[in-house]
Amino acid sequence: MIKKFAGLFFSLAMLSPMVAHADFDLSTDTADPLFLLQDNSVLSETAVSYGHEHEHDILRFGQAFSYGLNDRLSIGAHTYYQFDFTGSWDGFASVDLGGVYRMGRGEDNDAQLISDLILGFKFGGSPHVRTPEYADSTYYAGLRFGRQFAGVTLAATIKSTWVFDDKRGLSYIDFIPESYFRLDPNWRSGLGLTFRKSTNPELLNNQEWLNLKLVCQFGRTQYIGHFDYEFESDEAQIGAKVNILF
Repeated sequence: MIKKFAGLFFSLAMLSPMVAHADFDLSTDTADPLFLLQDNSVLSETAVSYGHEHEHDILRFGQAFSYGLNDRLSIGAHTYYQFDFTGSWDGFASVDLGGVYRMGRGEDNDAQLISDLILGFKFGGSPHVRTPEYADSTYYAGLRFGRQFAGVTLAATIKSTWVFDDKRGLSYIDFIPESYFRLDPNWRSGLGLTFRKSTNPELLNNQEWLNLKLVCQFGRTQYIGHFDYEFESDEAQIGAKVNILF
């Protein structure tokens, strides 16, 4: 099944240059996979989601804030709290502190490719909420790259995360290809896949996710609905986000 969706993604990639051109303000399209905050801009992302995970019914409320230091560098913080309706997996996730640096802009090269460096670390959090549950802290680094056409953005992220522990140390890699369509000035849609490979699947499972989202934009605010499905475990979640750009 995941191979079929991968084939669909790459078919969309081939068709993307054929999408009709329109006037879109990319500087306010905060759900775009290649969005980067401009100088002195602030982004608030408020999220709620519900899903069934490992025989637990989980409701999550999350909040993230990001700040653009200049037109190439932004920093941010994110965490969420979850309620477990069928068990005791309540608590806060790790606090995620990170930054994004734009190494290459589309106008800097003939291929018009955008490339970003992603760095950060996570700390704290409650057991059964953080990933993996025994890790007090994790560190990550990655590369995000792609191209923004007039009506479509095609992007991919490769991110590696490390857990330093004398007995249970591991690392895992996430590969995330995404396609994002600006349907008209007010509506967008997105399709993504997440492939996770762990160096120790007994401590952290390998995963394959399908990610779908629908975005409605009013001025500098976006309302986002999303559905996510994991093929290995048949887990799923549905949620909503509100992005406000200041």
